[in-house]
Amino acid sequence: MNTSTINKLLLGHDIKPTANRIVIARTLSGAGSPMSMKDLENKILTIDKSGIFRTLQLFRDHHLVHDVEDGEGNVRYELCSREHDDDEDDDLHAHFFCEQCHRTFCLDDTPIPVVPLPEGFRMTSINYMVKGICPDCRRRHAH
Repeated sequence: MNTSTINKLLLGHDIKPTANRIVIARTLSGAGSPMSMKDLENKILTIDKSGIFRTLQLFRDHHLVHDVEDGEGNVRYELCSREHDDDEDDDLHAHFFCEQCHRTFCLDDTPIPVVPLPEGFRMTSINYMVKGICPDCRRRHAH
């Protein structure tokens, strides 16, 4: 994403664009899969750990990112690609965790099953993780 697109995305989520926020949003948008705090720290050397963490919390509070358990109990962050809506998760989709290479993949075209909740309960998010072996690892181990 270019800076103009990132600025629009931030403003669309009621977040003031700052240099650090733009860098973190750009890094997440170019990652191709959810990133851990450690991934972000290693990729963004100009912002300290606490700055990255505070920005991720702000992004989460404004529904610009969602956090995903990666299959090993760690949290990864992913930029929401849809328009902001206060009433529901902006980018609800399934994820796949490869048990061999430990990568997490977005399954954008895999529908999330509807979870009926008892009266009075309101869902704010759902974590739908499928675990197994990704195509790359299957090919590597087939030979």
